[in-house]
Formats: sequence, C-alpha cells, structure tokens
Amino acid sequence: MEAIRISCAGYPTRKPFYEFLDRFGILSPEVLDGSTDEVTACTRLLEKVGLQGYQIGKTKVFLRAGQMAELDSRRTEVLGRSASIIQRKVRSHMARRNFTLLRQLARRIQSMCRGELARRVYESLRREAACLKIQTDMRMHLARKGYKELCSAAISIQTGMRGMAARNEVRFRRQTKAAIIIQSHSRAFLARLKYKKLKKAAITTQCAWRARVARGELRKLKMAARETGALQAAKNKLEKQVEELTWRLQLEKRMRADMEEAKTQENAKLQSALQEVQLQFKETQEMFVKERETTKRAAEEVPIMQEVPVVDHEMMNKLSVENEKLKSLVSSLEQKIDETEKKYEETSKLSEERLRQVLDAESIIVQLKTTMQRFQERNFDLESENQILQQSLLAPAKQVSDHSPSLSSKVQIEENGYHLKEETRTNDPPGSTPAKKVETPNSKSRKPPIDRQREDIGALIDCVMKDVGFSQSKPVAAFTIYKCLLHWKSFEAEKTSVFDRLVQMIGSAIENQDSDDHMAYWLSNTSTLLLLIQKSLKPDSAVGATPTRKPQPATSLFGRMTLGFRSSSSDINLAGVVHQVQAKYPALLFKQQLTAYVEKMYGIIRDNLKKELGSLLSLCIQAPRTSKGSVLKSGRSFGKDYSINHWRGIIECLDSLLCTLKENFMPPILVQKIFSQAFSYMNVQLFNSFLLRRECCTFSNAEYVKSGLAELELWCSQAKEEYAGSSWDELRHIRQVVGFLVIHQKYRISYDDITNDLCPVLSVQQLYRVCTLYWDDKYNTRSVSPDVISNMRVLMTEDSNDAKSNSFLLDDNPSIPFSIEEVSNSLQVKDFADVKPATKLLENPAFQFLHE
Repeated sequence: MEAIRISCAGYPTRKPFYEFLDRFGILSPEVLDGSTDEVTACTRLLEKVGLQGYQIGKTKVFLRAGQMAELDSRRTEVLGRSASIIQRKVRSHMARRNFTLLRQLARRIQSMCRGELARRVYESLRREAACLKIQTDMRMHLARKGYKELCSAAISIQTGMRGMAARNEVRFRRQTKAAIIIQSHSRAFLARLKYKKLKKAAITTQCAWRARVARGELRKLKMAARETGALQAAKNKLEKQVEELTWRLQLEKRMRADMEEAKTQENAKLQSALQEVQLQFKETQEMFVKERETTKRAAEEVPIMQEVPVVDHEMMNKLSVENEKLKSLVSSLEQKIDETEKKYEETSKLSEERLRQVLDAESIIVQLKTTMQRFQERNFDLESENQILQQSLLAPAKQVSDHSPSLSSKVQIEENGYHLKEETRTNDPPGSTPAKKVETPNSKSRKPPIDRQREDIGALIDCVMKDVGFSQSKPVAAFTIYKCLLHWKSFEAEKTSVFDRLVQMIGSAIENQDSDDHMAYWLSNTSTLLLLIQKSLKPDSAVGATPTRKPQPATSLFGRMTLGFRSSSSDINLAGVVHQVQAKYPALLFKQQLTAYVEKMYGIIRDNLKKELGSLLSLCIQAPRTSKGSVLKSGRSFGKDYSINHWRGIIECLDSLLCTLKENFMPPILVQKIFSQAFSYMNVQLFNSFLLRRECCTFSNAEYVKSGLAELELWCSQAKEEYAGSSWDELRHIRQVVGFLVIHQKYRISYDDITNDLCPVLSVQQLYRVCTLYWDDKYNTRSVSPDVISNMRVLMTEDSNDAKSNSFLLDDNPSIPFSIEEVSNSLQVKDFADVKPATKLLENPAFQFLHE
C-alpha cells in the first residue's frame, strides 16, 4: 500500500496510447497526419502542448498530478472555439440563402419590366420597317420601268450594227476560202506527180530484192514440206497406235470388271459352302462327344461281377467307323479350304498383273499423246513459216497492182517476240521517203526460233539477277521483265517456259534469308511485277475462268508471231505503259506463284524484325536495377531516372529497317503492314509479361515502360503515317495498362471509370489480373477498392461459360494482313511513264523494242 501511495503521489494519471491519442489528438491534428507509430505521436503531442515531468511507458502515458486537468481544459477550449466557428458558418449560410432568394425575385421582376419595354420598342421598329419597305418597292418599280425602255432602244441599235458587221465578215471569208481551195488543188497536183515518181522507183527496187529473198525461202520451204510429209505420216501412225491401245485398255477394263464379278460370286459361294461344312463339322463333333459320354455312363452303370473285362465289340466297331468317317470329312474340308485359298491367291495375282498392265498401257498412251502434241506443234510451226513466206512472196504482186497514194505498208520480221506488224501511213509529206523497209535475218545460218527464244530469256535472267537498281523510284528489273513478257506475248501463250525460268530465278535469289536489304530488294521487284500483271489482266481472265479453246492454238513462239501478223492488236493501252491482255493458264499460274513469293518474302522480313525485337523486348519488360535509389519492401532498388538504352535499341532497329525499305522503294502499304504487325508483337509480349509476372506489374516498372512507349510514339510521328500507318494503335492494350498503373489513389476509382474511360479495350479477366497483381514499390499505395474487385469476380463468374472470356492472354497473329487487290489499288500506272529499262539489255540487238 505504501508503494501504491507513493506511485499515486508521483504519477497518479495513466492512459494507454490509443486512448490518449483519441482524447487529446484534437490539440495537435498535424501529429496524426504522418505514418509514425503511437509512441512517437504521443511524445510529439506532449511536446507541442508544452507539459513537463511526464513519462512514456511501454503501453501507457504517465502524468503528474494536475496535468490531466490542464489537458482537459485546453481540450475544452478547442471544442468551444470549434462550436463557435460552426455556429458562425450556419448563420452565414442562412443569411446567404435569404439574400439569394431576394435577389432572384428582384431579377424576375426586372426581366418582366424589360420585356414589356422591349415589346413596345419592337412594335414601333416594325412599323418603321414596313414603311421603308413600301417606299423602296415603289422607287424600284419606277426605276425598272425607265431602265427597260432604255435597254430595248439600245438592243435595237446594237442588232442592226452587228448584222451589218457579220455580213461583211461572211463576204470576206467566202473570198478567202475560194482562194485557199485553188491553191491547195495546185499544190496537191504537183506533190502527186513527185510522189508517183518516187513510188515507182521504190516498188521496182523492192520487187527485185523480195524476189531474191523469196527464191531462197522457197528452197527452204520445199525441204520443210518433205519433212512435214514424214511428220504427218508418223502422226497418223501414232494416232492409229493410240486408238488401238485405247481399245485394248477398254477391253482390259471390261475383262477385269467381269473377272472381279466372277471372283466375288465364286468367293461368296465358297464362303457359304465353307460355313456349311464348318457347321456340319461342329455338329458331328458335338454328336461324337455326346455318344462318348453316354458310353462312359453306360459302362459305369453296368455292375462288375468279375475282374475279367467285358468288351462290346459291336459298339467299338461302330465308334471306329464313325471316327473314320469324321476324319475323312475333316480332311476333305481342309482340302477344300486349301483349294479355295489357292484359287483366291491366283485370282489376286492375276488381278494385280492385269492392273499393272493397265497402268503401263496408260503411261504408254500418255507418252504417245505428248509425242503427238510435239509433232503437232512442229507441224504448226512449219505451216506458220510457210504462210509467212507465202505472204512475203505475194506482197510485191499486191503492191504493184495497188496504186492508192494514201496507203503504204511496212513489214518488219523479228524473232523471239519478233512478230510481224503492218503500219499504214496516210498522206506522207513530200520530203519523206515512202519506200518500205524490209529487215530480214541474216541469209547465212539462222537459228531456230526456240533457240533464239531461250537465248533471249537467258540474257534477260542474267541481267535481272544482278542488282540493276531503280529508276524514278521504281524497280528496273520488274519493269524490264514486264516489258519483255508483254512484247513476247507470253501472257497469251498456252505453253511457255519463261515463267518457270523466272520462278526458279526468284526462288534461288531469296535463299539468303538473313539479309533484309537483299530480301527487301526482291520483295520490291516481285510485288511491283505482280501489281503490273494484276493491272494487265482483263476482268474475265483474272477471275480464273477457263477460256474457250480454239482449234489448233498457237502454242509456240513462231505460231504466236503468225497470229500477231494476221490479227490486229486488241490490247488496251493504260497510260502508255500497261496493256490489258487476255491471259491464259500459265500466266494465271505465274501470278499465283508470284503472290506466294510476295507473301513468303513479306513473312521473312517480318519474322527477322520480330527476332531482333524479341531479344530487346526481354530487356525492356522490367526496369533495370541501379545502386542508388529508394529501398523497397521487396529488397530491390531503382534509380529515379530510368535508363532507356534498350528502348533506343528498338528505335534503332526500326530506323534501320525503315531506311532499308525506303532505299529499295518498297510499296508504302507493305511497309505499314510490316510495322503494324511488329508493334502488335511488342504489344502482345509486353502485355502478357504484365499479366504473368508479378515483379513486372509495379508502379516503377509501369513508369519505365511508359517512357519507352513515349519513344515509340515519337518514332511513329517522325516516320509519318505513310510508313507507320496504324502502328501506334496496335499498342492500345499496353498503353491502357501502363496508364492505369501510374495513376495515384486507385482506391477512389470505380469500376465504370476503369471500363469506360481508362481501359475500355481490356476484358474483365485482364482487369482482374492486373488489379490483383499490382503493388506499389515506390509510394506504397493501395490498389483498387475491394468493391471493384468483388464486381469483377461477379462478372467473371457470369462469363465463365464462355471459352474465349476465360483466356486473358493475347495471341500474336502470324497471318498475311493484306490482299493483292488492296496493294494493287495503291499503285498508280502513270508513275511508270518515265521508268527506263535495264541499260545492259538496251545494248542487245534482240531487245531493241525496249527503246520504244
């Protein structure tokens, strides 16, 4: 008791920390704003009040006598001041409300008065306006009446003057026209005399030269006619062999069908007989077993009187006879089964042999048909050469009999796309030479057209295999190939090897898939060639419909030359560069192969870019560690200024590829698609890392990724929409996630604000994943409120039946995001008007048509 009295005399008042802060925290509210503990808060509160002699224990505050009363008095003063402030505010609020009501009533009365005054003023103004309108209409009527009278008088005077001037002009023009007619007739007569003299001399010279050439061609035609007769005989013989083989093949098929039917019937009969025999065999076995059991039972029932065995010989004989019969029956059945198996094997072997013979006969028929087709092509080539030579022989006779001064023809013979053309000229000027030029091959050894075609195709491929560069921002190789194919009429050919050679060239050129510059060059050339072909195809041929086959089509080059000589050109010229043609099957197949190569090269460039970005994105997903920084709960530390060297590496990678594509003049739509898919890949990788790794879903990491996204946005603005396209929109998922993570005071944001304003693209599963994984490693703030999390869980349970809604990760789309029609619409044909072909081919005499 003495110890208690002494303690009460020293520190009679004791309060726990939470009660003390709860009661006297009002004396110094700023002490409670910080995140300090209770002991520190009590100490700062007592120091702020200015008490002396108190003590701080482990769980309580010890005060001396009288200090508690002093603190209560101060608390009472603070509460009194707060009550007076509240009363003052309430009185001011009531006074303000009364004043506002009076002011509204006064304004309403004033507005009514002003409205009445305004209506009276408006009525007076309306009357004045009506008076002015009446006066204006009256003055206008009087002025119009005077003006009409004056105008009618002026028009009458002007009509007379103009009629007199027109009659004088007509008289002068008639005189001038008569003089011009007389002069033109006299000049035409003089020019016609001079032209007839020149034409007679030219025809004489041409007839002599053509007669000399025709004699040589006639000798060659006679030799070709002999070969044609031999070929025709061989063709007839082959046709007979083909008919005989087809008849044999049909006969074999019929025999094979009959054999199969007979075999099936025989197999069915044998199987039924076998089943019957098996049933009989089973029945006999069962009877034998039953009889043996009955004999055993009978033997057991007979009482044994003596030890001497008694044998029933009759029964034994019967059983032995029955056993022999059963054995003979079983052996006969086994023999029948073996015979049926042997017959089945023989019939199967026979059917296989006949099937092999049929296949051999079909292969022989195919070979014979191919040889016949070769002979037909050769025969058609010879006939076409014969027709050309006959036309060249008949041309001089026709020109001698033709005396029309307005027509003259020019015959030009070319090889390998060297087709015959006729150009008519009317009314040549007197200074021009009307003589017809005839260019013929060398009279010495001439190569066949197919060999010349192969040589020219080889020269073309050797030239374009090298880097021939660009002209007027367009690839020279693609333009040169297109001009050659158009001139050789390869698009209209039923059979040609030039497309296969070009496909092999492109396939061998893109074997090196590591060089983006090399792949971009060939993608630019291939896509440009494909777009030119797309523009050249007529609508009915582009659909892929099978054209109607004409009798004996011109399948060879020489035949196409003959058709080009006999038929007029029906191509439609677009801007002087692209000609629309009726494409055949090889051209359509070549277009499909080019489409496949364009998609393949596009995929290679896109995948190479993704590989480079993938190695850099693994370093950009998480902010780098530094030695200086604020220590976090997880034990890691970050610097205040985040390093963005890895993001700059991504920018450098994008810049290098963009520079490469610009240097190779890639179509802008392909560049846009490449970068759009690359940005979509970055969006998928970054977004999935935030959803899968908790150490990435932090405040500091979101700031780091946001700084990198700012660099990408700057790159898109510098690259312009022509090349960047919608690349920035592909990052919408990661942009919305990062924007949400760097917001302060997330616990105040509602679910509707998140889904409508902050993250409208994200699904409920994705938002729930982000909100649950997030933790603030910098300011130690809370995530969203528990109500928002509960709402998300409810929505997730409602959508749990949907398989798509259960997946919260994004998938990368590896498909080709464009079509040939979409790329073709971006091409302007007029851009190729000034493009020059390869200079190496311009020096070759066989490619002189490129100068046109």
